[in-house]
Amino acid sequence: MIKLILIVGATASGKSQIGVDLAKRFDGEIISCDSMQVYKDMNIGTAKVTREEMQGIPHYLIDIADANSQFSVGEYASMADEVISDVVSRGKIPIVVGGTGLYIDGILYPMTFGGDKNIKIRNELERQLALYGKEYMHSLLAEIDPIDAQKIHPNNVKRVLRALEIYKTTGVCKSDLQEKTKDLKYDICMIALDVDRKKLYERIDARVDKMFEIGLLNEVKQLLLNGVEFENQGMQAIGYKEFKEYFSGIKTLEETKDTIKQNSRNYAKRQLTWFKKYDFAKWFDPDDRLGIESQVKTFLEGV
Repeated sequence: MIKLILIVGATASGKSQIGVDLAKRFDGEIISCDSMQVYKDMNIGTAKVTREEMQGIPHYLIDIADANSQFSVGEYASMADEVISDVVSRGKIPIVVGGTGLYIDGILYPMTFGGDKNIKIRNELERQLALYGKEYMHSLLAEIDPIDAQKIHPNNVKRVLRALEIYKTTGVCKSDLQEKTKDLKYDICMIALDVDRKKLYERIDARVDKMFEIGLLNEVKQLLLNGVEFENQGMQAIGYKEFKEYFSGIKTLEETKDTIKQNSRNYAKRQLTWFKKYDFAKWFDPDDRLGIESQVKTFLEGV
């Protein structure tokens, strides 16, 4: 079974630098696992790793989708599997680095969410959505699949409809289908970064301040000029969606910055909750580089 290293953690926890350091130490290449860094022209708000920060280490699955396009976890998982196989075929160590929990699941476990789409059922669900609204559709999902409903926000209409479509097509809940495929696809070494909460929030605030200093507002303006709307999937990311109220005159720029900081802190909490479900994860302080390196070395040597 292919050996796979994963570096996971909350936003601003230092994943990227650790990934690069491990890649240099163990002759690895990096697969990004970030649902927003897949989009082109969204660099500052996603804290996308720069060429300088890559330090010559190949990084994959960054800038692979247009900013106004849709991109699914299924597409990501398929592409990630191909990249991992390619990296291994060249004798390199694949190192997955990121914080998008659903994408991490897509790498870890087979994605069997009910087969082909059913156009007739989808059309009926969309008709109900237009008539009754997204909250109603989410309540339908909660009745048939409370486990999946807890994972999906009512605003994420696409995933709500897909879960309902799977149930109506197969008669089986999406969560039940996922539970049947919980065998790991790879031999895993997951390093989860555990940062002191106060320190993490300070790092998040400092990162957001820097984003504004280096031109986040101009980046958002350019995306809008290019026809990327706030309703697009990519613009739902923290660091972008908050600007809608700024451009509508509802919030000042400083209030927008504060909202981004708060939303980022809330997101970090959700990320950590997600990662704690992986009972095989090994938790380290990001500053414990020797401990992290020793864990990876032991894993790769098969001890």
